Amino acid sequence: MKKIVSLIALLGLSVGYLSAQENHVVLISIDGLRPEFYLDPQWGMVNVRQGMNKGSYAEGVRGSFPTVTYPSHTTIVSGVLPAKHGIYYNTPVEPLGISGKWFWYYKDIKVPTIWTAAKDAGLTTAGVSWPVTVGAPINYNLPEYVILPQGKGEKKDEIKAMLQESNPKELFQEVQDNAIGKFGEFGASIDFFTSDQNKSRMAAYILKRYKPAFLALHIALLDHFEHEQGRDGDKVRSAIVGADVAIKTIIDAAEAAGISKNTTFIITGDHGFVDIHTQVNLNVMLAKLGLYSDTNRESWKAYFQQSGGSSFLHLRDPKDKATLEKVKQALNELPEGIKKTFHVLDKEALTKAQGDPNAFMALAANQGFSFGAAASGEMLTPASGGTHGYLPTDFKEIQTGFVVFGKGIKQGTVLPLMGQEDIAPLIAKLLNLNLKTDGVLYPGLLAPVKK
Repeated sequence: MKKIVSLIALLGLSVGYLSAQENHVVLISIDGLRPEFYLDPQWGMVNVRQGMNKGSYAEGVRGSFPTVTYPSHTTIVSGVLPAKHGIYYNTPVEPLGISGKWFWYYKDIKVPTIWTAAKDAGLTTAGVSWPVTVGAPINYNLPEYVILPQGKGEKKDEIKAMLQESNPKELFQEVQDNAIGKFGEFGASIDFFTSDQNKSRMAAYILKRYKPAFLALHIALLDHFEHEQGRDGDKVRSAIVGADVAIKTIIDAAEAAGISKNTTFIITGDHGFVDIHTQVNLNVMLAKLGLYSDTNRESWKAYFQQSGGSSFLHLRDPKDKATLEKVKQALNELPEGIKKTFHVLDKEALTKAQGDPNAFMALAANQGFSFGAAASGEMLTPASGGTHGYLPTDFKEIQTGFVVFGKGIKQGTVLPLMGQEDIAPLIAKLLNLNLKTDGVLYPGLLAPVKK
């Protein structure tokens, strides 16, 4: 044994590094996952419940602020909250008009992530539809990205976008040839009704073919139908079962690849969901104050960036104290009925919540309400379905879930509540990565090391 260790040392490797190469972590994010989906058998997550019974789980996960997809997924792989990692919303702040762009590019993340730590350790990684990974240091990457329409009659194109940003370039064709079939009008699709299944098949192929140490998959059909139907509905229930089947596809792939015994599976989400009935359009208030206008946006002085259940005040001139005071006064003078729809986080409270440090205040909607971006019309308008984006500490319904099982995981540990930033430290531990986070590594989740 001493000779082997000496040989490893001569090759410039460490024993820890070698052991990490033998371990695999599969991270699967179900957009809109709520804890009751696996805690209550009536929702039909048979495979996730089997994993839960073999491993450990949380009764709830406190998310990022705002509780929306891109900030949350960046928190999951970085172990820090938005104020530090820099992905403050799904979309950039665009007072001059919403373009449809999202934070697709990895370069916008301000901190190291699991991806960078794995690369530093010489580990192979893979991602399928993981947010904020265009240009990421991922060996096998099919990132979430959309090419926006450039002219009249054009539609947004996720297929061409995935081809354009596939790494390596041949991977896009490879998954068509070996996993899902040819994309096209009568072929494979990653549109809503087939997206989870096809993305899971792509991830399963990559797992079997390349056996990456870390693979992350994001599936989002559930989120789409919770937006449409709210917290419950026939499409929501069907999507939950479909996500469970997608997860079984990945579990089976690990078995087929011969790496099942060395693989840890983490099932999580980005946010919960809340039913809504009313939308609050606070840019209408700014328009009445002469601070923002749909018809003359270039003259804007203040703008509320809506993010579902929250809204963030931005000033064109950060030193414009007069405009800030005018907005504060106008909020205070709103009719009592409107004021009951949300509560205000001043700069100090916003900093504590670790939201966008460039915003001057945030508004957190109460249950049943959401925010809109409109600057004309009524301040209160009807809404339906469901949404997210709320302050993560306001109510339990916005919490997401966490189930972990497989190699290195203790059976039977139940965390009443954990933070979204606590997932990255666990991944780093399982893969022996060097990643500084603000999360907690729960030793109770780890199986005792056999001597």
